Amino acid sequence: MVNLLTSGLLTLIGLVLAIGGAWLVVVGGSWYYVLAGIAFLVMGVLSFKRKPVVLPLYAVFLVASLAWAVWEIGFDWWQLAPRGGLTVLIGLWLLTPWYRRTFDNSQRQPDAVAAPRRSLILEGSIVLSVIVAVYSMMNKPSEIDGTLRTKPVVEQPNLGGNVPEGEWHQYGRTPYGQRYSPLDQITPENVANLEQAWVYQTGDVKREDDVPETTYQVTPLKVGDTLYLCTPHSWAIAIDAETGREKWKFDPQIPQNSDRQHQTCRGVTYYKDPATSSSGPCTARVYLPTSDARLIALDADTGEICPSFGDEGTVHLETNMPYNPAGYYYSTSPPVAADGKIIIGGAVNDNYSVKSQSGVIRAFDIDTGELIWNWDSGNPEQTEPIPEGQTYTTNSPNSWSVSSADEDLGMIYVPLGNKVPDQLGMNRDENVEKYASSIVALSLETGQVQWVRQTVHHDLWDMDVPAQPALLDITDEDGEVVPALVGPTKQGDIYVLDRRTGEPIIPVTEVPAPGGAIPEDYTAPTQPVSGLTFMPEPLTGKDMWGLTLFDQMACRIAFHQLKYEGRYTPPSLQGTLVYPGNFGTFNWGSVAVDPERQTMFGMPTYLAFTSRLIPREDVPPSGSEKASEMGLNRNEGAPYAVEMGPFLSPIGIPCQAPPWGYVAGADLQAGEIAYKRKNGTVEDMTPLPLPFEVGVPGIGGPILTKSGLAFLGAAVDNYFRAYDAATGKQLWEARLPAGGQSTPMTYKTDDGAQYVLIVAGGHGSIGTKPGDYVIAYKLPE
Repeated sequence: MVNLLTSGLLTLIGLVLAIGGAWLVVVGGSWYYVLAGIAFLVMGVLSFKRKPVVLPLYAVFLVASLAWAVWEIGFDWWQLAPRGGLTVLIGLWLLTPWYRRTFDNSQRQPDAVAAPRRSLILEGSIVLSVIVAVYSMMNKPSEIDGTLRTKPVVEQPNLGGNVPEGEWHQYGRTPYGQRYSPLDQITPENVANLEQAWVYQTGDVKREDDVPETTYQVTPLKVGDTLYLCTPHSWAIAIDAETGREKWKFDPQIPQNSDRQHQTCRGVTYYKDPATSSSGPCTARVYLPTSDARLIALDADTGEICPSFGDEGTVHLETNMPYNPAGYYYSTSPPVAADGKIIIGGAVNDNYSVKSQSGVIRAFDIDTGELIWNWDSGNPEQTEPIPEGQTYTTNSPNSWSVSSADEDLGMIYVPLGNKVPDQLGMNRDENVEKYASSIVALSLETGQVQWVRQTVHHDLWDMDVPAQPALLDITDEDGEVVPALVGPTKQGDIYVLDRRTGEPIIPVTEVPAPGGAIPEDYTAPTQPVSGLTFMPEPLTGKDMWGLTLFDQMACRIAFHQLKYEGRYTPPSLQGTLVYPGNFGTFNWGSVAVDPERQTMFGMPTYLAFTSRLIPREDVPPSGSEKASEMGLNRNEGAPYAVEMGPFLSPIGIPCQAPPWGYVAGADLQAGEIAYKRKNGTVEDMTPLPLPFEVGVPGIGGPILTKSGLAFLGAAVDNYFRAYDAATGKQLWEARLPAGGQSTPMTYKTDDGAQYVLIVAGGHGSIGTKPGDYVIAYKLPE
């Protein structure tokens, strides 16, 4: 029975590998799998015939497989494991006494005891495999090991805005969006002692009828003794910064809508007129953007609506839109308070319909809600408020993320997205081709364009600029101080620009890009690449991954069936591999910059996606599906729909080899990456809680502190971590009760204690555990 089962298993493995391997060869892939399949078939036959030669033969196969694996990918444990795991396990089984006793013993004496045959060559091959595995575990071939400077370049850097050091007044702490705090009580030496100070639960939990991409991405503000935040269903809440006790809660009663692609809120905006010393109602305000396209002004002390703003406290963002289907337009990010104005963009459902709302950016009087200017990238010259009855441009590129502002220079810096549909470039006018997927500087006073820096030409990949630009002053090699902007992109480039002019401080070059668009479309012949970039190397067949040889082979077959010529391979009917994928290398979490040391800390993520164009006549009828960017995007009114999602194996894990996520540091003066370390474990990605440090995807953002610490949640393994900002080495972690896909913040209370805070509520797009937790940590007293 043992022989029969073993022989059957070897034969079955051989059949699967031979058939799949032949398919892989036909599509242009590696010959190893078909040869391995033949080897397994031969060994299955020999085993069935009880021939002991199967043992040395398997040893030769095992050594040859090991040599092939090392030749193909080197001493990388996570790459070697799927190539060698199954073969080594089978080798160990062949060495067991109960299998070896099944060999042909016809020559022995009738009354002799059957002794298991040994195979020193097979034993030696397994020992060699174990040695290679152990050596590979000690290697980190994908990492960069280096150190950033620890001494300040400038002693008194410009942090932007008049924010007390213990507070956090805007999304990125100040209008500069640096995500940098001058607090230094928590240090690399004592951060391991951090402990939970308090937990607050908002009560806003994910509902059964919510859309899949219901996420909690908020970064709270800290002003005085109060924290201000919002929730996925657009509640505004104020809590005591020292105790976590709720002060007030405002629920704008957002109606459920299955057409709303995102149900989230990244933050609120605080404002108090610096010229007033009064403390009456609504002298200090919290501005709440909602997922049903409202902007509501609330009294910061009570949570009551401020009726003097807009229409009884509300500005209706659907005003003057050319189309207004419910759920297609809303604001997920906090507006910018600058120059006496509240300035806001909006999110447009991706790939729903060509009849989408405008991506207009509007500036309202921060006290009255009166419209002061509007900048519509589809009609960029007309920035004075449009008259009643006129509408903004249909489907112009929008800004769904967070903008930054420099009041001294009089500019707001807007990250812009693309025109829907993202994957179809037909019928785009010259304004779309100029402004889509760019960083645009607008005048705070008039809304007129000051400069534009495009990061993708003729974007066919949803590579909108997703992140708030970070502003800081950089000292160049001649000692001159240059007002700079740091703009992370989905494709991995970090643009370091002179924020006065948009001209590169770190050079930007144009490189040839793949062609081959569908007949109705075209591709840009070149694409820009920054001199500071985290873009990945192009994928090849050897980069495909799996838990076993079988799913790895399936991924290699799928890889060769997709259209792929590197970054910017255009969409296709056969299916295109998009790498970096739609989540990007960087997303809305942006990067944190240190204005003293003039360095940056970020979380580059590498996860390939696929997209496939579907002709309109082949698109199935609309059903009752809920809104999502994954799966089928209908693109109503366009000649093609698009089906897209992560590039996954048949068992649902990424087809490309890990690491999928890192923490990284770069020198912004030199334009060089100092380190890149894999980040996060698969503990919450697998049925068993296995804390293997693989380097996992994530979405969220980091912060930096003066003491040289970086804090980051974001990864899909539900941990909150602290790092040495100079080296990227992890110094502390805390287990979270839900996904930590938000950007943390830090503040100080009146008793002198520094707190670090994160919101843990999960992220629908990546499937982390939902929740409603606000958690603060501090050092023990």
